[in-house]
Amino acid sequence: MVREQYTTTTPGTSLERPKNEYVYKIGIYGWRKRCLYLFVLLLLIILVVNFSLTIWILKVMWFSPTGMGHLRVTKEGLRLEGESEFLFPLYAKEIHSRVDSSLLLQSTHNVTVNARNSNGEVTGRLNVGPKMVEFHGQQFQINSKDGKPLFTVDENEVVIGTDKLRVTGPEGALFEHSVETPLVKAEAFKQLRLESPTRSLRMDAPRGINIKAQAGNIEALSQMDIKLHSSDGVVSTSPVSVNTVVLP
Repeated sequence: MVREQYTTTTPGTSLERPKNEYVYKIGIYGWRKRCLYLFVLLLLIILVVNFSLTIWILKVMWFSPTGMGHLRVTKEGLRLEGESEFLFPLYAKEIHSRVDSSLLLQSTHNVTVNARNSNGEVTGRLNVGPKMVEFHGQQFQINSKDGKPLFTVDENEVVIGTDKLRVTGPEGALFEHSVETPLVKAEAFKQLRLESPTRSLRMDAPRGINIKAQAGNIEALSQMDIKLHSSDGVVSTSPVSVNTVVLP
């Protein structure tokens, strides 16, 4: 508690009050006070600007408790609505679209999909460019919805698992090596032509070769010799008539 002392005087008596020999001023005065006020004002301005920028960023980026913008964080992973642009590589275990929409991957240059092993080495690559589609890997396979292999390619062979391979080009199909197939036929009312321009044409079969024309002729033309050879049996023909033209 503060005790206040009072000095009383009697009439006719004069007492001199003690003079303060030392006067202390508590506080900040002068230019220091102005600098402090200026610093506090500047700090308030910075806080207001930062708060305004934070509100603007939250509004522009569409931040929400579940994610940012069209990006939502769910128990199954990340869900992205609408179109998105990725400036750097995207690493994901699985990418799929919604049930009622398709998945579209688009780029101004190319779209590259890489598969890596545990060491980070690329084991398979699919590159979709503006002029071609490239695949790098040990084997390329296309399956049906039931899991049946339809088309398989590796370093040794190409296997086509469909019931029928149809070539519709006007020049037909060109094979640099041998072709193994149980049946070769043309479309209805069109001719079938097997040709080797610079080499020989050879047909082999373990159980026989059957050449049949339902509504037309069978012609065999050769610059040299035409040979029909059977190792264990005979070569037989059953025509109605045989015409042989002997050239001079």
